[in-house]
Amino acid sequence: MSTDALSPDIRPDAPLEFPDNFLLIDLCGEYDSNLAAIESTLGVQILRRGNQLEVMGDEDARQNARKVLIGLYERLESGRSLEPGDVTSAMRLGVDSGPPEPGDQKEMFKGTPADRVEIKTRKKLVEPRTEAQKAYVRSLFENELSFGIGPAGTGKTYLAVAVAVNHFISGNVDKIILSRPAVEAGEKLGYLPGDMKDKVDPYMQPLYDALNDFFPAKQVAKLIEEKRIEIAPLAFMRGRTLARAAVVLDEAQNATSMQMKMFLTRLGEGSRMTITGDRTQIDLPRGVSSGLWDAERLLKNIPKISFNYFTSKDVVRHPLVAAIIEAYEAEDAAKG
Repeated sequence: MSTDALSPDIRPDAPLEFPDNFLLIDLCGEYDSNLAAIESTLGVQILRRGNQLEVMGDEDARQNARKVLIGLYERLESGRSLEPGDVTSAMRLGVDSGPPEPGDQKEMFKGTPADRVEIKTRKKLVEPRTEAQKAYVRSLFENELSFGIGPAGTGKTYLAVAVAVNHFISGNVDKIILSRPAVEAGEKLGYLPGDMKDKVDPYMQPLYDALNDFFPAKQVAKLIEEKRIEIAPLAFMRGRTLARAAVVLDEAQNATSMQMKMFLTRLGEGSRMTITGDRTQIDLPRGVSSGLWDAERLLKNIPKISFNYFTSKDVVRHPLVAAIIEAYEAEDAAKG
């Protein structure tokens, strides 16, 4: 990138010049969708003239938007992809950080080899988008047993599966085991058509979706056929010892205390285990305590077991998801 074009010493109202037109196209997004998102969220207007972007608005908003544009362009320059979630994350960081100090525009998003966190999979490179996600991924690599606790859309399961895939393709483990409690949220398993696999698969679909993001579809099918990848309800784990496996238990808030104890004690030699859950979405029958609550209470002070927490600020789905979560949290807080 031209250091003159994006130097922090240029006038703060001067147009930003981006020398690579192909990267600028990616920066703007399809039909300028990325620019539209920045305009809507940060309250600015962005005019595109050739390879220049002029940002208009009040001073703080304009500086935040310029910082976001610079950071996203440098992300593209480094060879990384740019998805809508990356734009949302960059805007969140830009807003939270306040107006930039001289010289900090590039450093905020660029990262260094020491602080950048990336997960290599067969299909793509996965990068955490918030500080909480970075800390979570680091703990997944550093600890044999990790917990990810927080609301929907914060990437708990997605990142856990990505790290499991990384361990598998790196040869650190021999298989991947993904599990969930088959607990209904207002719908009974028995009402669904088909045999047991047909009844259970809808509950496992989010795990299939994550895997298909990291492996080619044919390879997923082959690995499942060879039982090097297993996707099964929590109840199917009883009586097993899970050795040299990357194990992920999703929706752990719907495991009973007995089920959680059973699952945790499956951990075998050379295995890595991740437990994810959302304490606000418990679907267990009234009066049945969540195994996730008990595990957190009993295991929190055991060395080499990490607990990582997420909030609505870590939501990487549609921006409205964060607003919805915050509205429900406010309601719960008002009820005391």
